[in-house]
Amino acid sequence: MPGLTREELFRTKSVEQAIADTVEPEHRLRKDLGVRDLIVFGVGVIIGAGIFVITGTVAASNAGPAITVSFAIAGLACALAALCYAEFASTLPVAGSAYTFSYATFGELLAWIIGWDLVLEFTIGAAALATSFSGYYQEVVAGTSFEVPASIGSATDGSVDLPAVVVSLLVMVVLIAGIRFSSWLNQVVVAIKLMVILAVIVFGAAYIQPDNYSPFVPPSQPAPEGAGGFLDSTLISSLLGIEPSVFGIGGVIAGASVVFFAFLGFDIVATTAEETRDPQRDIPRGILGSLAIVTALYMVVSLVITGMQSYTEIDPDDGAPLATAFDVVGLEFMGRLIALGACVGLIVVVMILMLGQTRVGFAMARDGLLPQQLARVHPWFGTPWLFTLITGVAVATIGGLVDLQTLAHLVSIGTLFAFMLVSIGVVILRRNRPDLPRSFRVPAVYVVATASTLLCGYLMLNLTGGTWLRFLAWMALGVGVYLLYGRHHSRLAARERASEDA
Repeated sequence: MPGLTREELFRTKSVEQAIADTVEPEHRLRKDLGVRDLIVFGVGVIIGAGIFVITGTVAASNAGPAITVSFAIAGLACALAALCYAEFASTLPVAGSAYTFSYATFGELLAWIIGWDLVLEFTIGAAALATSFSGYYQEVVAGTSFEVPASIGSATDGSVDLPAVVVSLLVMVVLIAGIRFSSWLNQVVVAIKLMVILAVIVFGAAYIQPDNYSPFVPPSQPAPEGAGGFLDSTLISSLLGIEPSVFGIGGVIAGASVVFFAFLGFDIVATTAEETRDPQRDIPRGILGSLAIVTALYMVVSLVITGMQSYTEIDPDDGAPLATAFDVVGLEFMGRLIALGACVGLIVVVMILMLGQTRVGFAMARDGLLPQQLARVHPWFGTPWLFTLITGVAVATIGGLVDLQTLAHLVSIGTLFAFMLVSIGVVILRRNRPDLPRSFRVPAVYVVATASTLLCGYLMLNLTGGTWLRFLAWMALGVGVYLLYGRHHSRLAARERASEDA
């Protein structure tokens, strides 16, 4: 494109300038959060569709009882990336998460690309969780006067998923009302979710049948008929000419790529850095603490569920597999309790994902890469209300019209891509700015960052060709938006032009 220079694409925003922008009166966010809020935010957003829905789907379709190993692999990838996030967030406590980190290391173009990727991760993730809420809500109200007609209860079997639309719009209103209220609501709901999960473990353990764990890693089988094309096969199998299959070691690894969706959210903690009272200390604790808690819970719950019910009997299309597992063993009251807990819990997951999206969009708008009017903070509530409004409508529309599986795969690839860039970026910033104060430093940074990058990249290759095509199409659209709008309106570019004119 004429006039497009290398210097323009790779201009970086200094750490000092990024921090200075946070004190502008019209763009200043309230600092209301402490370490407990951050851990609860992290646990609250991670415990969602992954444990309530994806567990059954992946066990039945990919890994069998070895889904526990799939969770361990995904958890390891997250732990490595989490260390890199923690150092970045303690060094650069600014809203925007990986987008802001990339702006300080890779330059404006890649910062835009990662910001655009985070839009995919958080907005699509929120929509996916809204559809999960709808499935459990309909489980709760089935047979009552509140039962949802099929025509408005599913994007797959009907015309629209109305419960997903309604919950998205209600969450939008809560977020506009303020971060403090959102945090309080999250703490209440996380307590409810944790009690439900503990009940699953305690009651379910009594109904485990050891035979259901044999074989722990089911033998590899050919992929179901009609699922062998490029769109439905993992990218690595298509590239290497491997016949598509399910289960076996390949199925366990492919399952890790899918259940990665279950860990979506710990990076949300990094997006709240600007609203944290002591971000250098509390952000690393919030990220690592929430991830450790959730990984342990996921592994235990997946063992319980596959022990209660053979993976061959789990319906991969069941929208409420945890509840169904208890129905099968005659504990219908537990099925209802799980469905009710999931309903309440998934509302908060939608809320926190939308919170992350609004903070990333807020940071991009403040930098001029999106219209700066979107970064205006409400004078009463201290929140980016206009961007929150737009996000709420987008999530409601997508959640009402698209099925969960398609959304989950898109979120996984977007998240893995973000983790790769953060892992590389932490090394670049360590080398370019060794003078910056870092209250948290990644141990053996070159080993950890390299392992994180390679593992996340490998998990991306184990997603389907169709997922890759959708992801690349979204990223191509993002590059087009940057070239047509962002590069011309960037505040960093405006400062450079003003400096040259002076």
